[in-house]
Amino acid sequence: MSHLTSRFNLFLTLLLLAAGLLTTPVALSGASTLAGIEKSGELVLGTTANMPPMTGKREGKIVGFDIDMARLMATGMGVDLKIKTMAFNELLPALEKGEVDVVISNMTMNPKRNMRVAFVGPYMTSGKCVVTKQEGIAKAEAAENLNSPDIRLAALKGSTSAEFIKVLLPKVTLTLVDDHDSAVSLINEDKTGGLLTDYPICLSMLQRYQDAGFVSLFSLLTYEPIGIALPGNDPLYINWTENFLKRLEGVGVLDELGTRWFGKAVVSTTGE
Repeated sequence: MSHLTSRFNLFLTLLLLAAGLLTTPVALSGASTLAGIEKSGELVLGTTANMPPMTGKREGKIVGFDIDMARLMATGMGVDLKIKTMAFNELLPALEKGEVDVVISNMTMNPKRNMRVAFVGPYMTSGKCVVTKQEGIAKAEAAENLNSPDIRLAALKGSTSAEFIKVLLPKVTLTLVDDHDSAVSLINEDKTGGLLTDYPICLSMLQRYQDAGFVSLFSLLTYEPIGIALPGNDPLYINWTENFLKRLEGVGVLDELGTRWFGKAVVSTTGE
């Protein structure tokens, strides 16, 4: 563990002590998900691990903003974190089947998803952006400037970015990808003109591929509240997570995580 990582973990521990999140387990009665988590000693997280810096892989380990927050959840419960990685469009089905306890994976809270599961948040707000090498796409001033059969864009399967293209840019040639690295390959091979994704992912891609000649078009046309997905039938679990998130925000932990993963406190829960 690096010196900087040790200092960061120590700082978070102090913040958690101040927030009252470092506790010893207490017995829970009833059929709450929390009781099952306490009994197993594990909080099972569902995530994609392919959308850095929110959730990704580094040196064989799953890391990112979302992963740090999930570890803090587990710490607050007094249990270990177990991570299950899967495709983005498999996350909510896994949550509904009880295969994971929580989904934290740069997931936008929207009405369609909220019909299936509960959401707590947002812990961050975002908007759409396009990573591209094409000057014409990068200079588009509005969504309608992109709505042309000559424009080719990629988006992650099951994402709000894919829905954005289908609904607002119906003339665009859409290619669905399993992960963002696949989209990078398609852009480099000129098989698509760009990748439509969320603001934090754009920031990360521009940093990771600094020599690729990528530019980005940032859009203020969408409001993307990013949240924590939970089973929809457990008020106690939802209530615990709401209070957990408020405490993280209240003592500055969300800002610290933003600084760690984005270089600045870009986290906003207000839509600003």
